Amino acid sequence: MDVPKRFPEPSTADGDRPRLRVGGFEPLTTVEWPGRLSAVVFLQGCPWKCRYCHNAELTPLTAAGVTPWSATVRLLEARRGFIDAVIFSGGEPTYQSQLPDALREVAAMGFAVALQTNGCDPQALQAALDTGVLSFVAMDAKAPFDDYELVTQIPSSGRPARASARIIIASGIAHELRTTYHPALLTHAHLRQIATELAELGARRWVVQLFRSEGCPVRWLRESVALPARIPPDLHEELAGIIEEFEVRGEE
Repeated sequence: MDVPKRFPEPSTADGDRPRLRVGGFEPLTTVEWPGRLSAVVFLQGCPWKCRYCHNAELTPLTAAGVTPWSATVRLLEARRGFIDAVIFSGGEPTYQSQLPDALREVAAMGFAVALQTNGCDPQALQAALDTGVLSFVAMDAKAPFDDYELVTQIPSSGRPARASARIIIASGIAHELRTTYHPALLTHAHLRQIATELAELGARRWVVQLFRSEGCPVRWLRESVALPARIPPDLHEELAGIIEEFEVRGEE
């Protein structure tokens, strides 16, 4: 897979600040970065077409109503004292070339900074890490690397994802690999393979997120007879024995 096209010239002028396409803003979450009170900045654009994407409106390269970065900074300034961290998500945040400048600006405001990525562009990911301001990185592990197309619908998309996982693990930064599990897309054998591949790369922490229907735009996934997604106790024990830290999120 070729490195995806990024945004070299954002469309919204914003003075001397980084010019980013901001597609959404969440003022507070306690889930996305455990132990932190975080705001989430959702950046517009993603080169993949993941079947279950809950943020499909952020996928197009351009969209009406994007927020200038300066307005987002004002929102963050207003959250001082209420949050201690900012997470850059998407879409795919590394899809925008001025992400590193935005990371530095937010860190200079006194916030801890995290990145959520799908790993589609290892070079852009490395540029974000090279800022030295990231304290946490979460990366999607969509499927076994050779089977990424099952989820992303993009041939060979597992190659840059594998390279990105290696980069994150080698960086020494606190990280988490995350897999969304829908039993109509991934089998138990796929989960075992993901665990093994991540462990072989040196990953310490892997989270399986059980698919949730709310917000998924694809009807057949929402109404699949394979639902609800579950990890049986014996499989949980097996996966926990493969990778050092294992967690399942979304269990009732």
